[in-house]
Amino acid sequence: MKLELKPTAEDHRIAWLAAAAVSIHILEALLPSPLPGFKPGFANIITICVLCLYGWSTAAWISLLRVLVGSLLLGTFLSPTFMLSLAGALASLLILWPMTRLPGTGFGPVGYSLAAAMAHISGQFLLAWGWFVPHAGIWRLFPVLLTFAVLVGLVNGIITQKVVKRLHD
Repeated sequence: MKLELKPTAEDHRIAWLAAAAVSIHILEALLPSPLPGFKPGFANIITICVLCLYGWSTAAWISLLRVLVGSLLLGTFLSPTFMLSLAGALASLLILWPMTRLPGTGFGPVGYSLAAAMAHISGQFLLAWGWFVPHAGIWRLFPVLLTFAVLVGLVNGIITQKVVKRLHD
């Protein structure tokens, strides 16, 4: 008995978009960081675009594939870096899920990006505090990194809004 799987158009779309997000993720890893663990999160622009254009489940695939494949290519799979990235991605997805189900017009790319950025850093801090550095002093960094997350989330949201508008036009 021969089992044959045929990829769908959705499978192809997810593969291409995940490849784009992974590429950006890897390029970001090459950038110098002003603070430990701080990255601009440009790969999340792809995720929020996908959320706006194709829905939460496709965005979840893109986000999780980016974390998994990116960590495999960077050699960080199952390391603390991977765990923190995964925690941030899961926290972002957990906040975006109910946001996409609210009645009315809901949130736009900027709102999604801001919420995801804040959830991402919060998820990372909860994991770091609970698993890696169980000391209350770690929370002194939180307001600084949350401020950066809000700024980056805003910039990425504005970029995403322009991309989504252009794709709609």
